[in-house]
Amino acid sequence: MASEISSQKFIPLLLSSFAIVQIVLAGDPDILTDFLVPKNQNSLDGNFFTYSGMQVVVNETGFPANFTVLKASMVEFPALDGQSVSYAVLQYPASSVNPPHTHPRATELLFLIDGNLESGCCDFCVRKCKCGNVSLPKTLFATNIDDTVLAKSFKTDLSTNQALKAGLASK
Repeated sequence: MASEISSQKFIPLLLSSFAIVQIVLAGDPDILTDFLVPKNQNSLDGNFFTYSGMQVVVNETGFPANFTVLKASMVEFPALDGQSVSYAVLQYPASSVNPPHTHPRATELLFLIDGNLESGCCDFCVRKCKCGNVSLPKTLFATNIDDTVLAKSFKTDLSTNQALKAGLASK
C-alpha cells in the first residue's frame, strides 16, 4: 500500500520534472554562425572580407544637404552571410533628429565623426505588443527634452506637444 502511494506521487513528479526540463531547454536558436563560403568559390582571399564602399564618408567634409544612408548588408558585402549583422552610415543634415525607433533582437552602435549628438535609450517591457506598435513611456513628455526636438522627432508642431504634455501630466 505504501509503495503504491509512493509510485502514485513519483510518476506525476517525474513527468512534471521532464516538462520543466523541456521548458528550460526551449529558447531562441543561436543566430550566429561561422563565415559561410559561397558555393561558387573554392578559395577566398582578403578581397572577400574587405568592403570599401564606406570610404567615401571619410573623405567628405561638412554636413549633407539631405539625410542619406549608405549601407553594407549581405547584398553589398557577402562576407556578412551568417553573421546576423549589417552596417549603415547615416548622414544627417545640421540640426536634424533621429526619431524614436525600436530594435527588436538587435542593437545599435553610434559613432560620431563630426558635430554634436544627444542620445537616449528607453528600456521597457510590454506584455502585449503587436507588430508595428511602438510604445512610449508616459513620462517622455515630462522630461526636460526640448520641445523643438520632440516636435521634430514625432513630426508634430509645438502646440501638439504642449497638448500631449498637458494630457500626460501627473495628477
